[in-house]
This record gives sequence, C-alpha cells and structure tokens, in this order.
Amino acid sequence: MRLRSRLYRYAQQSLQLAVLAFCFKWLWYGSLTGILAGSASALFLTGLEAVTEQRLAHPWLLFLLPLGGAMMSYLYTRYGNQAGKGNNLILEQIQHGGEAVPLRMAPLVLLGTWLTHLFGGSAGREGTAVQMGGSLADFAGRLLRVDEADRKLLLMCGISAGFGSVFGTPLAGAVFGVEVVAIGLIRYQALLPCLIASLAGHLTTTAWGVRHLPLAIGETPVFSALVMSKVVLAAALFGLAGFAFSELTHACKRLLTGLFGNPVIRAFAGGLLVIALTYLFGTRDYLGLGIPLLQASFTDTVAPLAFLWKILFTSVTLGAGYQGGEVTPLFVIGSTLGHSLAGLLHLSAPFLAALGMVAVFSGAANTPIACFIMGIELFGSEAAVYLLTACVISYLFSGHTGIYSSQQIGVSKSRLHPVPELSTLAGIRKKPVPSRESEDG
Repeated sequence: MRLRSRLYRYAQQSLQLAVLAFCFKWLWYGSLTGILAGSASALFLTGLEAVTEQRLAHPWLLFLLPLGGAMMSYLYTRYGNQAGKGNNLILEQIQHGGEAVPLRMAPLVLLGTWLTHLFGGSAGREGTAVQMGGSLADFAGRLLRVDEADRKLLLMCGISAGFGSVFGTPLAGAVFGVEVVAIGLIRYQALLPCLIASLAGHLTTTAWGVRHLPLAIGETPVFSALVMSKVVLAAALFGLAGFAFSELTHACKRLLTGLFGNPVIRAFAGGLLVIALTYLFGTRDYLGLGIPLLQASFTDTVAPLAFLWKILFTSVTLGAGYQGGEVTPLFVIGSTLGHSLAGLLHLSAPFLAALGMVAVFSGAANTPIACFIMGIELFGSEAAVYLLTACVISYLFSGHTGIYSSQQIGVSKSRLHPVPELSTLAGIRKKPVPSRESEDG
C-alpha cells in the first residue's frame, strides 16, 4: 500500500509517469479481456459453423424453430434476469452504471444463437460476441475489484474484443467499442484499452484456428466527380436501408409483443411466421447468416430484391425474440443492395457490394468511423475515399434510429433537428422533438 501511495503521488506530479502507469495497467486488463472474449468467440464460431452444417444437411430442422425459440425464451424468462436486454444492458452500464452485467449472459446468448441458427432463424453473430465479451469483462472486473471508472472501460474493452475477434477486424473492433456508446461522441481515454483488448481477442481467436471469410472488392474505379456522385447516391440508399431494417425490427418487436405478451408464445409464433415466409418465397436463401448470398454478391448474381427479403426475415426473427446479432444480416443486406444498384449506376458489382456491406452497417449502428476502418481491413485501402464517403453519407441518411435502442445521441446529426441532451434512440421515440422556435426562446 505504501508503494502504491508513492506511485500515485509521483503520477500526480508527472503526466508521463501517469500515462506509463495507465499503459501498463491496461496492457494487463485489456489483454485479459481480449483472451477471454477471443476464446469465447472461437468457441462460438466453431459451434456456429457446426450447427449451420447440420441445418443445411437436415432441412427438416426448420420445423423445430418455433420449439427452439420457445425453449430459449423460457430459459431467459426463468434464469436470464437482466441478460435478456442484451447489448443494450452493456451500453446502459457504460453510460450510467448501477448494476452488474450477469455472467450467465455469456452461456445463454451462446446457446440461444446456436439454436437460432440450427433451426434456421435469420440472425447474425456480432450481438453474441459483444454480449459474451461484455459479460466476461464485467466478471473480470469484479475479480480484479476495479472501480466504477475502470469498470466502464472494461465493458468497452469487452465490446471491442468481442467485435474484433468475431469478424477478424481488430482495428474496427477497437474503434467500435468507443464509438457505439454515444452518437457523435468518442471517449478517447478508452482507445488504447479497447485497441489492446481487440488485438488480443483477434490473436486469441486466430490462435484457436478460426479463419474468417475472404472477400474481394475487385477493381476500384478511377476517382472522378461522376463516380463520386454515384457513390453518394448509392450511400444515401444504403442509409435508408439501414433505417428500414432498424425500424422494421423495432416494429416487429412491438407488434409481436402486443399480440403475444408471453415471450415464450411470442417466440413460438415468430418461428411459425419464419417458416411461413420460407414457403411463401419458395427459398431458404434468407435463413441463417446468409453467407451464400453475401458471397454471390461479389462473385455471381442475386435476386434484385434479395436485400428487401433479408430485411424482412431478419426483422421477424429478431423481433420475435430470437438470439443472435444484426451485423452479418446487415452485411448481406448491404452487399445484395449494392449488387442490385451496380447495373443501374454502371459500376462494378463487387465494388458496390463492398461499399454496401460496410455502409448499411454504418447507418444501422451509427458507427461510421469503425465501419470505414472495417472496410479498409476487409478490402484494402485502394477504395478508401469511396468507403469513407459511403459510410458517412449512410450514417447521416439513417436518421436518429438504429439497432441499439439504448445508444445515446451525443450530438444530433443536424442542427436543424435538435434532440434533448443525452437522450437515447429509444427515448426520442417517446418524447416530442423541441422545435427550433422553442429552443431559441
């Protein structure tokens, strides 16, 4: 204790010493969080691949989707406690604190997502990785007896480690953890801890033998005003697609909750609806992650309205309470929309598919910088100017909506559309936006 007191005293007198102590502390905390989250992601991705293979080999498993969803809803209702709030619980604890992120969240979301994909629900994987990372980070914080400020940084590390490890994009993961908490605000103090955690998570997942899907953007068009204007137009449509996905998912949740107050019955009914949609469209292309559609966007042809049907299938699945993430379906929605726009805009299909893949996610998650960096990590820097333009324009056109309802609005996307200070995406749905006149007095 005497040595610690001396170190604190010296650190107060020297910024460099304080920074050095900060770096050493978060090298330990961030690495531990990354190892835990990266190992959990490796387990999750390995299991996800196995259950997907079983679903493809045994088509009859789709008919068990209502029962699987009902079972998981029962487990969450019976044992989940606050874990059912998912990613929003982690965001709320970073913003306000006050309650623990239960460790049971990790095994529950892991099992729930496996079952969703085993039986054919249309969902992703980022939510699972982020929730596992957040719950494991909070558990580590309790063991280390960190204070509230460090606990919030640990939770952000958990988000970064989970995201970076599940997609193989550690730099995007680092920025995502600090960018997703509040729209328009970045807590720079968390950048180094999140970078360490995300890198450690990615290296850990890779060390477990997990490999990620390779995609190629193809030839990048020569920069010109005409090409840039086409990219801006496509990006605006990508933002509207992100808006449509978020709004439809929230609407499905409200509608199904209103019709079926019991979450077990709601999940069962949602499973029946997914089965009905599958037979109505006569295809299983929109079940699961949708990776074949994603690959076809870069190398083959896809149906012109594939993006719309993927929005529908995923919104119903998640709105009914099934576990999983939104990001991989958003990748599919963006890449298929980009592919569909390529012929109209006379641009390369792989090029627009790559822009759409990251830009729709940018609009739906309100994280343009992280998505731009993800684009660089996935496709290289040659198309950097187009990637950044697409992510920023999509972010603006998606409006004040998104897939994370507890995300705060730190800064409005336009001064002409003010919002109450530090309101959340869910909160502005319930409160009227103040007019310009009333704000001016």
